[in-house]
Amino acid sequence: MASLDDPGLFGRQWAATYDGPGNPDPAPAVEFLAGLAAGGPALELAIGSGRVALPLAARGVAVEGIEASPEMVALLRAKPGGEAVRVVIGDMADVDVPGPYPLVYLVFNTLFNLTGAGRQEDCFRNVARVLAPGGAFVVEAFVPDPAGFDRDEQEIQVRSVTEDAVTVRLHRYDRAAQTFVRQTITFTDGGVRLQPFGMHYRWPEQIDELAAAAGLRLQARYATWRRDPFGPGSSDHISVYRKP
Repeated sequence: MASLDDPGLFGRQWAATYDGPGNPDPAPAVEFLAGLAAGGPALELAIGSGRVALPLAARGVAVEGIEASPEMVALLRAKPGGEAVRVVIGDMADVDVPGPYPLVYLVFNTLFNLTGAGRQEDCFRNVARVLAPGGAFVVEAFVPDPAGFDRDEQEIQVRSVTEDAVTVRLHRYDRAAQTFVRQTITFTDGGVRLQPFGMHYRWPEQIDELAAAAGLRLQARYATWRRDPFGPGSSDHISVYRKP
């Protein structure tokens, strides 16, 4: 999985289509985060194209970001208000910023994109370092579904078939390591394009352990950004960790 450990890989491959239809409405997340920001500054890990950061900044919160992909930052810079957001290009697990921040947040399952050994642990330790005392670290992630991940080791999906191209997607699962590799392959008469992607997924209680090891404690957990109660049937979670 060495190539998947490159934090800029996702942006290089997907920036051109990232802002297409299908991304979640940022409004509920912005409302939730604005209530925790204490005026800022807030730090978004993997800020991407600014889907959440820009409307949060429009609410009057000073937002800064970490992003490994210059391609994604270029999308952010091209949007209204994007030039005013301070972004450090780098691996979000290193959090190479001074702080302190009353709010650090990480959305849309991005924690799981850290596939290298110990990198999720590094992320939590460095977030704890830059959080202000009493500050909040908010993590949005899916809850792994045994029906989706505890399956046969390989799966093939046909994504599209046209006169000019065929796109298929293959998954390879490692249940013991809680990882998967996804390869999107597009065949055209001009050649073959590969778009690899990987995740190291964790259950909420495992994320709690990462936080505890970094000195953070779970304050609250919700099923949605609208603070719907989290329960056994929840498919996602919004978890708020606090620095003592």
